Amino acid sequence: MTSGVRSPVRIATYNIHRSRGLDGRTRPDRIAAVIRAIDADIVAMQEVVGAGPRGGGHAEEIGAALGMGWVMAPARQWRGHHFGNAVLSRLPITAHLEHDLSWKTCEPRRMQRVDVSVAGHTLHVYNVHLGTAILERRHQAERLAAIVCDRHTIGPKLVLGDFNEWMRGLVTKTLSEKLNSVDLRNHLQRRRTYPGLFPVLHLDHIYYAGRLEITGIELPRTRLALVASDHLPLVADVTLG
Repeated sequence: MTSGVRSPVRIATYNIHRSRGLDGRTRPDRIAAVIRAIDADIVAMQEVVGAGPRGGGHAEEIGAALGMGWVMAPARQWRGHHFGNAVLSRLPITAHLEHDLSWKTCEPRRMQRVDVSVAGHTLHVYNVHLGTAILERRHQAERLAAIVCDRHTIGPKLVLGDFNEWMRGLVTKTLSEKLNSVDLRNHLQRRRTYPGLFPVLHLDHIYYAGRLEITGIELPRTRLALVASDHLPLVADVTLG
């Protein structure tokens, strides 16, 4: 690709809460419908139920419903199923790496890096779900920043997911020193993503580095999105090059 050409891509982060909606019903098809309406090229999902003793999991079901490829990074077991992060992509996935972010006796956490080919560019997508304890998140933020800023990984990078931090705390400070932060105040009047029906907290964030530009941010508040999970999806329009 020539250097002057810019490649647009739509990316979302979405904590799907085991596909369990605020009405208590577990419906991966409803999560797929929310993602279909978003029309994202890449979706970083958290709290995803994977394969188990009774067959495939929600990542496989959602990916098949949307015709998107997917890769999963399980962090632990949930009722006999893999459980963790997953990335969906309608663009070619060229590499997939996993990093352990677990801290002491807290719930196991993993980050996945998914390399996606976008019209001749390689976009490094880091999908994260940090812990709920303050010291745990500090450890995870420092490790996350070191991994993302590794000089051997070149090209545009996008870090997104559920950071479990609703105020400007240690995670925000650590990552903002190393990466560009998407300030939702510049894009949205309503920025809170959790819980879905009556959002009061802003837990989902996006950071980036390299030759990319965030050209738009959306927080879909459709009737379906408000009930399908306890989080709303956060959508970013990005251009590379």
